[in-house]
Amino acid sequence: MSQAGHPLSRPSLPSAPLAPWGTAREADPAAVAPRRTVELTEDQSLRLLGETSLGRVVFTQRALPAIRPVNHLLDRGRIVIRTHQDSDLFVQARSHGDQGVVVAYQADDIDPLTHLGWSVVATGYCRPVTDPDDLMCYQQLIRPWSDRVMNCAVQIRPHLVTGIMLTP
Repeated sequence: MSQAGHPLSRPSLPSAPLAPWGTAREADPAAVAPRRTVELTEDQSLRLLGETSLGRVVFTQRALPAIRPVNHLLDRGRIVIRTHQDSDLFVQARSHGDQGVVVAYQADDIDPLTHLGWSVVATGYCRPVTDPDDLMCYQQLIRPWSDRVMNCAVQIRPHLVTGIMLTP
């Protein structure tokens, strides 16, 4: 069977010139000079996290790390994510009850051409949202990307928040 007919073959992607790994496509070498890393305070990190809606949640799935891109909002210092009742994240959060399950949440805004921006990681306990009023509010404020019914939400109460800013 030819490679194209193999069940795991991938569709062709449009061909575009690729830059070598680790290089940028722009001509200005100053735009990709090494960047200075500035540590952010917890308050600065949470403010930046609240200004974006895209991140990645890291949790355990069958004893291994799993990462999912999700959209979120920051409410009263907690990171809130809509999900569905069968998601591994929701099932684990629910099964751990009031204690919650340890997760990490990462978001960033780094310009791919200038390599300037920031990255924030929040680690804490994830619990299901159980208050019906809060759940209804989050269902109106957070629009999931998936076409699945997202009738549940989880909230992460950060215990450790770190962040960096990449500057010239």
